[in-house]
Amino acid sequence: MSQNTHRVRDDFEAALLETTPFLRAFARTLCHDADQAEDLAQETLVKALTCRHQFQPGTNLRAWLSTILRNRFYSGQRRLRWRGEYDAEAMERTLVAPDDPAMTCELEDVRRALAMLPDFQREALILVGAGGLSYEEVANIAGCPVGTVKSRVRRARDELTAILFEGRTAPQPSAPAPLAAIVDDFDRLRRGRSAA
Repeated sequence: MSQNTHRVRDDFEAALLETTPFLRAFARTLCHDADQAEDLAQETLVKALTCRHQFQPGTNLRAWLSTILRNRFYSGQRRLRWRGEYDAEAMERTLVAPDDPAMTCELEDVRRALAMLPDFQREALILVGAGGLSYEEVANIAGCPVGTVKSRVRRARDELTAILFEGRTAPQPSAPAPLAAIVDDFDRLRRGRSAA
């Protein structure tokens, strides 16, 4: 194996290590369970290593990894749907501020407020706000138009502001019609297969 090949491999692995904290945090926002999130982040890294030949050098590695993680999460959720509901009591804190106890309380409020958002809004806000991904990259990950991502992020920010500063609770999403739910599941499955 040439030195150039070793260097490319080392660069890819170093970039994966650098992105790992973001993947773990993103997994926690999706899973709401620290153990499940760790497993999901590890599965994503293993998948990325085995499929590194599919990564296009010069593109955004964080966006590529987010797509893998998100697809693995939703695939797992579809399987879990047949096993029963997720235990919300098992939720662990995802935000910690060990140096400032007052900040820990504020971060806990933010975590609770994030948990009140609909999944699609929380996901878009985390990827854009915390992940630093562009609207276009998040649109590719979520498989929706850029305008939809912008709308989701804007609404998520507005809802967080209302929850945190006005004491308002997030609106409960209405239950989708059965046919719409089936179509959504089909679309996610199709997107998941094309990204994996």
